[in-house]
Formats: sequence, structure tokens, C-alpha cells
Amino acid sequence: MTRRRPAGHRGLNARLKGAKVVICAGSGGVGKTTTSAAIAMGLAAQGRRVAVVTIDPARRLADALGLDELGNDPALVDPARFAAGGVELRGELWAMTLDAKRTFDELIEKLAPDEETRDEVLGNRIYQQLSGAVAGSQEFTAVAKLYDLHASERFDVLVLDTPPSRNALDFLDAPDRLSGFFDGRALKLFLAPTGLAARAMGRGTGVVFGVLRRLTGVDLLEDLSVFFRALGGLVDGFRERAEGVKALLADPSTIFLVVTSPEREPVEEAIFFRSKLRESGMPFGGLIVNRVHVLDGGGGRAGGRLPSPESVAAELVEDLGPRLSAKVARTYGEALATAERDAAAIERLCAETGEQDPVIVPELDGDVHDVAGLVAVHEHLFRR
Repeated sequence: MTRRRPAGHRGLNARLKGAKVVICAGSGGVGKTTTSAAIAMGLAAQGRRVAVVTIDPARRLADALGLDELGNDPALVDPARFAAGGVELRGELWAMTLDAKRTFDELIEKLAPDEETRDEVLGNRIYQQLSGAVAGSQEFTAVAKLYDLHASERFDVLVLDTPPSRNALDFLDAPDRLSGFFDGRALKLFLAPTGLAARAMGRGTGVVFGVLRRLTGVDLLEDLSVFFRALGGLVDGFRERAEGVKALLADPSTIFLVVTSPEREPVEEAIFFRSKLRESGMPFGGLIVNRVHVLDGGGGRAGGRLPSPESVAAELVEDLGPRLSAKVARTYGEALATAERDAAAIERLCAETGEQDPVIVPELDGDVHDVAGLVAVHEHLFRR
């Protein structure tokens, strides 16, 4: 039997040369957060000052990095954590977990023209509900935080672990959708002097809001009026920020890495996301395939011949007996079939995405929850 081995000679060193922003995108459950952290660690080991912005609030990453918690501002990771694992951080590694609500609040604080407007928006009940639940807020706040960190010039490289989504447009089009909201006809009508806000106190509507106020004690109309009046003062700032975010995503120093696994749904997601990057003209830096089953634990294109399960059984029968040798051969056959399936999935990924040399990270023993696991992933990502 001829063994098809997955591609993966080239690591990330050449691909990330000159990169200032690295965005790891793909579906959930493929090790994207771990990959982002390992990439950040690898760049810090090269002497760069790196911040990794993660979306996953799981405690495992904080534990692996030796932090009590990951908050909405970057925290410095103790380099001694990695020295024990054989990796010297010649630069600095900072890490944070995105808090979408807090980031949105900080954005309001930055864009508000004065303290009164800021306090009106942040204290408004309508805003408090919308800021935590509005569709796409996590996608937009992720790149908004990225934009602020980039503008601060505190770091040489930023690594972003994006929110998982089946629709790549949720992330790539977040700036456009925000601009569209502020430029939209509905908002302009509400903010106009003779628009919806002015007519909301008409007889029928006024009666309804009056009843609601008496029953609930909440003056919904007043909340809406204050919210949209204050929002009107932020339109230009939000629009400029959205344009800045969009420009950052398309900048040549920004690199998108598509992270996937060989499973069917993540493969489809990776192909879909790559097509959207191509359509949007976004810079594609390469494909990372995690959790690949390879019998020798390696990668590369070099071919080889592996024995069939039948020949394995025949070779072992004298030493193990027919029953045990058949069991070993069956287990070997299942592992071989899984490796062949993964290799076929990678071949399809290469054909559909145009990536002929993806970075391969083999299936590791257990979940990555400590420094040793991050170091193992790092070694596969940055192999020469």
C-alpha cells in the first residue's frame, strides 16, 4: 500500500516575516485559540513584543500561561513559564481575553464628544441591552480592540483569535455593517427633527408608552429618545473607526491564517473562508491543519510504503497467535484508514484553497492545557 502523507514541510517563519497583525480564522473546535497562543509564543521567542487577543474565555489557556485570569487588557506572561519547557522568550508575550461588552463601552468612552454624552449612552437602558446582544458585536469589538492595540504602537505583533462563525462575512464585513447602520435610512429618519422620534409622541403611540410607564415604571420613550439623541453625536466617530478597522484588515502587514482540522465541516468552513478572503482582497498567509492523524507523527510530501493490515497480521501471527495478531492488525488498519482520510482531506484543501504547502500539526496526546502542550504545537508551527 502506498502511503499518502500530508504536506507540511514549511513552517510559519517565512510566512510571518514582516507581519504586524496575524489573524487566525476558522470554525470553532479546531484548536484556533491554542494555535493563536502558540504563534504568539513563537514570535515572542524570536525577540518580538507580542500580544495575543483570544476570544475563548476558557480557563485552560490562562492556566497554561500561568495567569490567574485573562482580562480585557493585555497582561504580561512570565517568561520563566516557557523556559522550563525549553523555550526562551527573547521578547515579550502579553495575553488577553476579549470582553465584547467592556470593549464596546470603552469605544463609547473614546468616541463620545464630551462626558455628558458618554454618561448618557453608557447609563441608558437601551444601550445596555443592545451593547451586549447586538448581532455582530463580538466580531466588530474584536477588530475594534485590535485596532486600538495597533494604534497604541505598544507591540511589534498582534495575534487575534477570531470568533468562530460559519459565515465568514460576520467577521470580514463587521466594519461595513456598522457603517451601514449609521448611514442607514432608518437611523437618519429617527434622528431627523421631524422624524420618528418627533412623531413618537403622537396620540396612539403616546398612550401605549404611557401605559407601559405606569405598569413598569420604565419610561421607554425617554430611554429611546436619549439613546438615539446621544448616538447621533457618535455617528462620525463610529464611521471613522469602522473605516480604520477595514483599512487595517486589508493592510499588507496584516496576515490571515486559516485554521482547520481534517474533519468534514471544518474543511468546508476553511474552503469557504478562503474564498471570501480572495473575494475581499484580504491578505492570505496560509493554511494550518490541526489534529492530523499520521502514523509516524510527521508531515511532508515524501512518499513511502506501509504494509497492509493483512501482511501485519501474517507477520505477527507466529509470535502473538491468530486472535491477538488479528486484533493488532485491525487496530493498525483503522489507524491507517484514518490517516488516509486525513491525507485526502488535506489534498482537497490544497486543491480548493490554492495552498500547496499547509502547516501540519499532528494529533497530540490529550488536550493542550499546559506549557508542554503549547510548546509541542509551537514546534510544529515553526519547524524549518
